[in-house]
Amino acid sequence: KFVYYIYWSGIRAGMATFDFEDTADGVTIKTRATSASFISIFYKVDDIAQSVLYRDGYPSVYTLKIREGRHKRDKATYFEKKAVNSPQKVIYNNLLDNETKEFDLEKQAFDPLSGFYEIRKRQLKAGQSEYLDIFDSKKLWNIEIQVIGKERVSTPAGEFDTILIKPLMQSEGIFMRKGEIYIWLTDDDKKIPVMIKSEVKVGTFVAKLVEG
Repeated sequence: KFVYYIYWSGIRAGMATFDFEDTADGVTIKTRATSASFISIFYKVDDIAQSVLYRDGYPSVYTLKIREGRHKRDKATYFEKKAVNSPQKVIYNNLLDNETKEFDLEKQAFDPLSGFYEIRKRQLKAGQSEYLDIFDSKKLWNIEIQVIGKERVSTPAGEFDTILIKPLMQSEGIFMRKGEIYIWLTDDDKKIPVMIKSEVKVGTFVAKLVEG
């Protein structure tokens, strides 16, 4: 479990957690971001995302529950295991609109959370890009992740040598992102996210690691 402080315009505006649990069936990843009490007075945030992975690292279930001001999203996506020489069936369920759709994907896909888990396994080299097939917002996207370079950053948990990546997300993803997103990963085999910066609907936020 990793804990982050979220800063908005230099003010500590909330907290986020990032949980990984390895079970016999696979890995479960869960994130939650909540706004501080004084921020919640005018813009309350409570976002929860969870991905349950098969043992091969691909997702079986991805759920997203977003509460950002008046904006709400509540959806679940189910990924069947892909058989050789046949499409992968994906079932999308929008719980607020009571909408269910089925998709047949020619490529095996990640969701936004499992895609992040996958990129941590790659050999990231500055100046090069990695690509992932991600199913999100009822569409399959081929996402480019640019590896910007190496930086040393300071967080409440300490200073870290990091690799800076920039996912070129085309879908909504986890947050109500309005612009670019940057992620600083520790420059080692674990590639722990120690800082995230992104433009969102109400400005720019920075999440910094506190403990883990």
